[in-house]
Amino acid sequence: MRKFVAFFIKYPVAVNTLLFSMAIFGFLSLRNINSTFFPVVSSRIISIQSVYPGASPEEMEEGIVQKIEENLKGTSGIERITSVSSENAASITVEVLKGFNTDQALEDVKNAVNSISSFPADMEPILVFKRENLSFTLSFALAGDNISIHSLKGFARIAEAELQGMPGISKVELAGFPEEEIEISLREQDMRNYGLSFQQIAQAVKAENIEITGGTVKGAVEELLIRAKSKAYYAREIENTPVFTTPSGEKLLLKDVADVKDRFADKPANIMVNGKPAVTITISNTDEEDMISAAATAREYIEAFNRENDGIEAILIRDASVTLEQRKELLIRNGIAGILLVLVFLALFLNVRVAFWVAMGIPVSFLGMFILANYFGITINVISLFGMIV
Repeated sequence: MRKFVAFFIKYPVAVNTLLFSMAIFGFLSLRNINSTFFPVVSSRIISIQSVYPGASPEEMEEGIVQKIEENLKGTSGIERITSVSSENAASITVEVLKGFNTDQALEDVKNAVNSISSFPADMEPILVFKRENLSFTLSFALAGDNISIHSLKGFARIAEAELQGMPGISKVELAGFPEEEIEISLREQDMRNYGLSFQQIAQAVKAENIEITGGTVKGAVEELLIRAKSKAYYAREIENTPVFTTPSGEKLLLKDVADVKDRFADKPANIMVNGKPAVTITISNTDEEDMISAAATAREYIEAFNRENDGIEAILIRDASVTLEQRKELLIRNGIAGILLVLVFLALFLNVRVAFWVAMGIPVSFLGMFILANYFGITINVISLFGMIV
């Protein structure tokens, strides 16, 4: 240490060069460091999602979940498996052991699921993926006194698309309205006139509403994938489904024997904000996105929305970046106070020049820390800011 100090005393230019380098690169590193509410940790959660239309929770549990759980026994790196079975769908959560490679565990889980050949024939393909870490950023509501849930949903969908198109925002979630569904109400008299049964119409709708792969066609230059995409998501798309052909060759459409309309599910999901019906919009940030800038962008959008729309209001509910901003302000205030105290007390007992360079050690040390933080992937979060304050 004595030789180290002696070197810098002998070569003061090296000290100035080091200080200026630390200040410049520290400032550049600070600009590149993302802000998150909590420190970034690698995801250890693998999700398995299955959809089987028309199945009861018992059928989902016995026909799908138990088979997957049985096949996952003995897979390396798995700490815990939990599952939830509901009507038409099931979800399995696999927690990976700490220190184990989650990507390797993901491949093993996929192989275990794909090796099962006794799944129900009508179920949709199973999704297996590593759950992405998400941190809450900001939530706001769209509310109005004399506005229907359909209109609220329309405004919310527009807001969702606009927010996702903004830089730094990719995860937007809506809540406050029930799930959508297509209601097909068959007219009994029309069915009798054409001699149709419920099973015939259901089979016709099922046969037309599909999305399957038809194999590949290999050419000399390229390989083409054949895929039939005929799924309907709105009533206007499904009402023209042919359900019967008369002896004269005339095609009978679904709308000729049924009333088809879009509607919300019977399960209520109403939200009230300030006594008004509302739809909430929640913005989350990934580990690669900056929470403070995303929250600032969202607040600007809320202000612009309120300026441009009458009869509906965007109301800020919660902003997680406020806590982070408050800690940053506390750090800055404490830093300025520390620098002033060092300057004053050292100037009283030593001289102003020595006091100045000792005081400069505080911001220079922080800038050097930012260089290392950026290198090791440390973010500006409530924990790291607490350490800086201390």
